[in-house]
Amino acid sequence: MNIPIDVSQTILHTNRLLLRPFKESDVDDLFEYASIDGVGQMAGWKPHQSKEESKAIIDLFINKKKTFAIEYNNKVIGSIGIEMYDEKLFPELDSLKGREIGYVLSKDYWGRGIMPEGVQEVMRYLFEDLGVDFLMCAHFGYNHQSKRVIEKCGFIHYASTTKHTLIDTDEELEIYIKKKDF
Repeated sequence: MNIPIDVSQTILHTNRLLLRPFKESDVDDLFEYASIDGVGQMAGWKPHQSKEESKAIIDLFINKKKTFAIEYNNKVIGSIGIEMYDEKLFPELDSLKGREIGYVLSKDYWGRGIMPEGVQEVMRYLFEDLGVDFLMCAHFGYNHQSKRVIEKCGFIHYASTTKHTLIDTDEELEIYIKKKDF
């Protein structure tokens, strides 16, 4: 079952990163990376067309209280969301507490090990501080960078399905799971 999440007062640190709730003042940074062609499509959404669109997303992040901004050298360069996994798709997990992790990173920072570093800290927080039993993570079949992050973080392939995206396509979705070490 999906556990309740509220990261509005949570700040996490790694060697290089500050993971914190989004603020309205992050709009310029979000727009800078979310408007670049090729970033959003990896997660199934279109590039942002305006700062107003980025502000609406930040408002959503703030109100939903489930998304960390990834701050690197005093700049927001991405996000890690703690999403609800599809309980109907995985009834065998009903007796366990879980969530799904989703993420996006500015193209300028791809290939530097930043996302595995951030995801591993969020995983630590969820397993150790919030007591989840498992986490899920997924990538579209064409998103090889995301697959590498998932594998580096120790997730194991669990299922495949098709998902309809915000850009009105149907994509193969590879779903992975990581269980708490009991």
